[in-house]
Amino acid sequence: MTRPSASFHRGLALLVAATFFMENLDGTIIQTAAPTMAREFGVAPAELSIAMVAYLLAVAAGIPATGWLSVRIGIRPVLLTAIVVFTVASVLCAFAPTLTLLTLARVLQGIGGALMVPVGRLAVLSGTEPRDLLDAIAYLTWPALIAPVIAPALGGILTDTVGWRWIFLINVPLGIAAVVAGLRLIPHSEPQRGTPFDVRGYLAIAFALILLTAGAEALSADDPALEIVGAVAIVGSAGVVWANIVASRQRTDTLFDWSVLRRTTFRAGNLSGGVYRMIITGAPFLFTLLFQLAYGWSATVAGLMVIAVFVGNLGIKPFTTPLIRRFGFRRILIWSNGLGMLVLLAFVAIGPDAPVPVLILLLIVSGVFRSVGFSAYNTLQFADIEPEETTNANTLASALQQVAVALGLAVVAVFVRASTAVSEGVTGSPLPGYHWAFALAAALLVLPLVGALRLPHDAGARAIVRR
Repeated sequence: MTRPSASFHRGLALLVAATFFMENLDGTIIQTAAPTMAREFGVAPAELSIAMVAYLLAVAAGIPATGWLSVRIGIRPVLLTAIVVFTVASVLCAFAPTLTLLTLARVLQGIGGALMVPVGRLAVLSGTEPRDLLDAIAYLTWPALIAPVIAPALGGILTDTVGWRWIFLINVPLGIAAVVAGLRLIPHSEPQRGTPFDVRGYLAIAFALILLTAGAEALSADDPALEIVGAVAIVGSAGVVWANIVASRQRTDTLFDWSVLRRTTFRAGNLSGGVYRMIITGAPFLFTLLFQLAYGWSATVAGLMVIAVFVGNLGIKPFTTPLIRRFGFRRILIWSNGLGMLVLLAFVAIGPDAPVPVLILLLIVSGVFRSVGFSAYNTLQFADIEPEETTNANTLASALQQVAVALGLAVVAVFVRASTAVSEGVTGSPLPGYHWAFALAAALLVLPLVGALRLPHDAGARAIVRR
């Protein structure tokens, strides 16, 4: 039997994946370079957080407009413009003489990143038939898995060798290559005279995402006052979103069509999947803190150790799609959540005297289930989406994923801070606190596990075509 040709362009998928990698990498790469950058700017290291937060806030503000821009202007011009803006902003970041100018350049970079990710994914998904969805998403998944894991190590290596400015300059050749390739690969699409831009809806959702991202960053800070502010901001953002959902039921020209959440697979991919993304986003950060602050390892050794997670991600990648096709989304998600939970609980039972090979094996296994589950959720969310719903579903999914990523590090930071404070008061050692933090993170995976158990046995069947 002749295998049908793919309904998506693999070259375009690789191009979009490369832009995803750039955007994901720049979200966290300056963390390890912060002390060196602070010395050069003549500020305290903690003040560098404004450059990181500015980037995340700009991404949050830009995402809600991407669907409307793609329809009204066209995917090709928006995506090419986004790559150019991101690349130019990277140059401005590299040569910024002050923290203020660096922060402004990071805002511009975040706007470019906000457009690159949702519009790039839309470029790949537009016209992709359900039978090819798993293969298309497989190209787009690896950047989100790999970039957060290698960012701390890469940032440290570049800072210690060629200087922190190369953290941004490495984007320049990648950006130029992406523009050249994009001119050849991104298809032309006719702009559509769609509905007018929903200014009120945009301001509401953008404000909610900014509020939530800022709140998550405040929760991550080691300051009780900021933690209260963060909690209030997150609750407030939820209120703004709910008000927008209620208002949208009375109008037809809203920025988001929330009715797509009625689809079981889209809802599972973004609500249950959102909790899953929170944990897998925060897990590498939790591993790094454990190794540095509880085990007493250096930042370099801890960063290199966590790369074992990347080894697991990469090693299982060729088998992820066949596994999902063989066992289906429901069983894969049950096993990914259940066994991922057991790996986190394993760190509750071991301490700094555990053999290094055992730790490496656990990290690799964590990476395996992280990769499989992430790919399954990312594909499942679009499995039952009709072509006319793709743009709206893609924009809404991007916004919900921004929420999950923003909350991931914040939730882990709160777990660690609360549990270590208690353990130091009771035992005089922070190590039990880290064990409790791992137990709390594992407990959160019960939510997506229950969601997976509630899925129909044939969930996402349209996207599973056995070759």
